[in-house]
Amino acid sequence: MCAIHSKSAYLHGQIGQALRSGRYLPGQRIDPMALAAEFATSPTPVRYALARLAGEGRVADHARNGLLVPLPTEIALRDQYDWQERLLSMALEAGVPPAADTVDRGRSADGQEALETWRLFDAIARATSLRPLQDALRQANDRLAPIRWAKQALVVDASPTPAELAGHWQRRDLPALRAGLQRYHALRRHLVPQIIALLVDRRDRLS
Repeated sequence: MCAIHSKSAYLHGQIGQALRSGRYLPGQRIDPMALAAEFATSPTPVRYALARLAGEGRVADHARNGLLVPLPTEIALRDQYDWQERLLSMALEAGVPPAADTVDRGRSADGQEALETWRLFDAIARATSLRPLQDALRQANDRLAPIRWAKQALVVDASPTPAELAGHWQRRDLPALRAGLQRYHALRRHLVPQIIALLVDRRDRLS
């Protein structure tokens, strides 16, 4: 049993990374048997890992339709943006360490703003010493990651960019960062109908 739980913890991390990196997009089905074959394991630890992801709201169990990446309604997506903005605001108000480059730069190709955004919000989460707030912000960040990847097809004049927000964060210019985060989330709330239409169209083409 310990081996199964250890394997499921590893798979939770791997599948979670796949969701964050855009491998699975909203409305897309996740096949436990295919994952078991990919990781050369039995279906049991895969199902444990997927059940944990479902509990975090990152995977949805649709019974006969199987396990899917959640595709929210317009109301639910607005709520997610509101919740993430509030959590980020609370994290900044809770106090942050002195200026330092805490954003994981890594390698990202042009246009991968989804990855840059995730890295920034993860850095803000890691900076707070309040563990419940840190966990809630990371979960909100992870839940929105697949949507960020899918909506990159929308061509909009998005300001501020993730790079601009990251610059405010690394300089610890918190007033500019707060203002930027407000504009960032206001724009996305305004685009919710277009985002949902794009996600539904993409899901239908994948079906």
